[in-house]
Order: sequence, then structure tokens, then C-alpha cells
Amino acid sequence: MDFLDTNIIVYANDRRDPKKQKRCVELIARALQTRDATVSTQVFFEFANVALSKLGQNAAVVRRQIELLSSLPVIPQSAALAIRATEIKELYGISFWDAGIVAAAEAGHCTRILSEDLNAGQVYCGVRLVNPFQAEEKSKKF
Repeated sequence: MDFLDTNIIVYANDRRDPKKQKRCVELIARALQTRDATVSTQVFFEFANVALSKLGQNAAVVRRQIELLSSLPVIPQSAALAIRATEIKELYGISFWDAGIVAAAEAGHCTRILSEDLNAGQVYCGVRLVNPFQAEEKSKKF
């Protein structure tokens, strides 16, 4: 099971980088078809904030996207999740918000976090971070 980080959803809505947008739309479409991905309420809040403030999206469009994504398993925010995020932050020396993503992925029994953030390939609490753009970037170098 994959965990979709906020940047995957944001890039799917950001026309400034068509290659990343296409890749993220594909990832989300596959997740919605297979139901083999998880998100969290933190992801919804972060996405809505960026979509409304930086991407200038219409609130109705943002609401509809959250409604669609909420058909996936959603890890809700809780006191226990916040406590776990503080432990993960301390353990790995990452930001609290990134630790919240790791905590949610762990709570959702995910094996991978799809994200451009953090260190690709690193395992956080048993969950591997996979940068879905890394293979494309490496192939450009050769």
C-alpha cells in the first residue's frame, strides 16, 4: 500500500511542470482505480491550502478533489498521531510536518510513501520513501 504525500496531489494540479503533472495524475488515477493507496487529513489540509492560495483554484474544485480522494483510506488526525509524529521527528531529525506524514503512513500500514520530500530510498519506521520522479531525473543525466 502506498501513501500519497501532499506534493503528489499538488503537482497533479500544477500546470507549471507538465511532466510532473502528468506523472502525478497517473499515480492518483491508478490509486483511485486500485484502491491501493492511503492519504491523511493532513494531506487534505495542506493540499487545500496550496491549491487555494498558490494555485488559485476555485474552492468548489478543491472540495471535489478532496471528495474524490476521500474514497481512498484516510488516516485522520488524532492526539496519538501527533504524539507519534513528535517521536518520529526526534528519531529522524525531520520536520514535524514530514514526521506527521510518516506517522500517518505507518498508521495506514503502508509500505511506501510517494513523495518528492525527504530522502528517497530511506526507510522511516518501516516505510520506504519513493520519489516517483527520481527515475526520470536519473535517466535525463545519461
